[in-house]
Amino acid sequence: MATTRENGSLYTNIENGIAHLEFGHPASNSFPSELLDRLEKEFQKLSEDDSVKVILLKSEGEKAFCAGASFDELVAIETMQEGKLFFSGFAKVLNAMRKCKKLIVGRIQGKTVGGGVGLVAACDYAMATDAAAVKLSEISIGIGPFVIAPAVERKIGMGALGELSLAAHEWKNAYWAKDKGLYARVFESLKDLDKEVTIFTQKLASYNPEALYEMKQMLWKNTDNWDKLLAERAAISGELVLSDFTKKALNKYKK
Repeated sequence: MATTRENGSLYTNIENGIAHLEFGHPASNSFPSELLDRLEKEFQKLSEDDSVKVILLKSEGEKAFCAGASFDELVAIETMQEGKLFFSGFAKVLNAMRKCKKLIVGRIQGKTVGGGVGLVAACDYAMATDAAAVKLSEISIGIGPFVIAPAVERKIGMGALGELSLAAHEWKNAYWAKDKGLYARVFESLKDLDKEVTIFTQKLASYNPEALYEMKQMLWKNTDNWDKLLAERAAISGELVLSDFTKKALNKYKK
């Protein structure tokens, strides 16, 4: 059953070395700042938990995986500092995923937008259903996917990042995402996805934890500058969100 909590939900269940980390929000599993903060801290906690061999990241329900950051919070931004703070939410989560000592597997059951695409890209391995289309719509409202861009580019390359970002009104299907490297595997049903996710995470959890740790370090080589880089990107977005263009674009969506 999906959460009805205004600030969303976050649950972790550790079983046989696998930490099942599930987030949820009534607005298509989007992220208010409070939930992003909790997710960042949970990755940091699980990173240091010796009972955890691998982390499985998933969201509630059978529809959207993640609708990105909270739209209500976005339209409420009035100062540059508020803007930077808002966009820093995903920056901090991506950095927590990057620094996490445990491999992170993503279970992607449905559509993913904006910051949600960044979450998927920051997973070390992601599997999805064929309903898991992706879209980066930020530039259509006068900002851009600047904070998540390093994570997405690292996974799919600059060419595909440009294609996804500039075609801001266009959904790219799950097979496009697989071809570009965002997803490792795509399944025709949620049942098949869950079966393979279980098999895969159990296998990972049975491997030498030291080897898994070294593999994680190798996968994230040359990203030591992300603390500074993502903070700079959050500042850019925080400034753009106050532009006349973006304010007019957002006014169309206000309730």
